Amino acid sequence: MDTYTATKNRILQLCGQHNITINRLATLSALPPSSIKNILYGKSTNPKLITIKMICDGLGITLCDFFNTEEFNNLEPEIK
Repeated sequence: MDTYTATKNRILQLCGQHNITINRLATLSALPPSSIKNILYGKSTNPKLITIKMICDGLGITLCDFFNTEEFNNLEPEIK
């Protein structure tokens, strides 16, 4: 799995866990809905860390919480 897919999956997973929509996540994160939708729909395949941090802040979790998943722990190297 690549980093982009893991990031997209994690955002969707967290929305499901918190029972919120993408638009609600955007509101909680003080981001335009298009920023999150661009990540989810592949228009932004390399989101900035600050965007991920804002998503975490909106959900009340840490960056460590966001990235501490089996998907992220088992990513293939980006440089081959």
